[in-house]
Amino acid sequence: MTKTIRPRRSVLYMPGSNERALEKAKTLAADALILDLEDAVSPEKKADARKQVADTVKAGGYGERELIIRINALDTEWGHDDLEAAIDAAPDAILVPKPNRAADLDAVARKVETAGKEIALWAMVETPLALLNIQEIAGCAAHSHAPLTAFVMGTNDLAKETRARFVPGRTPMLPWLTTSILAARAFGLDIIDGVYNDFRDTDGFQAECEQARDLGMDGKTLIHPTQLDAANAVFAPSDAEVADARKIIAAFEQPENKGKGAISLDGRMVELLHAEMAKRTVALAEAIDKQAGE
Repeated sequence: MTKTIRPRRSVLYMPGSNERALEKAKTLAADALILDLEDAVSPEKKADARKQVADTVKAGGYGERELIIRINALDTEWGHDDLEAAIDAAPDAILVPKPNRAADLDAVARKVETAGKEIALWAMVETPLALLNIQEIAGCAAHSHAPLTAFVMGTNDLAKETRARFVPGRTPMLPWLTTSILAARAFGLDIIDGVYNDFRDTDGFQAECEQARDLGMDGKTLIHPTQLDAANAVFAPSDAEVADARKIIAAFEQPENKGKGAISLDGRMVELLHAEMAKRTVALAEAIDKQAGE
């Protein structure tokens, strides 16, 4: 699969058992939708939710929004049936919960390959073992038929497993977040921040989005549609950033600057690495504009 830049500013969890919510999602300004068969679905509804999600993905109608199915873990009574249904439905990606090591993703990848499909994998990072094995897990980007393409931080589960407290600024979690970002970038993965639980606290949500973007994340998982606008705004390049990026690109394309590793622009030193960053900024902005035009 060729690596392309896709906006993943807002990744909204949708309960797979809620038909009305799944239909409503077709009108929401989310970059991606996680159709959830795991935490959001009670045990007695899992079989019905599985069929509903698979039928929903097959029917389409979601435009440019990425569709991701989060299955139950393979060591649960629902996991293997979820995986078979997800492979048959062929979403943009399958989100694997609670992987502790690369082998947990390898098992899913083998099922995808055996089925003759090409479906990307996303991985939750939500256990202490996953954090200890994060480089090994990130290496699953090399899978040919089911490459790992994104991490999703499961901050609620990490808090549960470690007994860390949720505090403003997330100081207890910063080492885990930054380590996961490093592993993601080392293997060419996107990384999506965990949810913010109080969707009525708009100021707190805004601050956490800004922190995640400053740390280097690509977007945030959301639990409510009211969080969409803020996430989309925070994780998108501003008009000023895009304008500056275009100026940097144009400057390096001038004949007198061809082959130079660094140039002076508006009184500052700009290097080729800044030009590469600028190209990504412009590409992301163009991808967002294209998506908005659909």
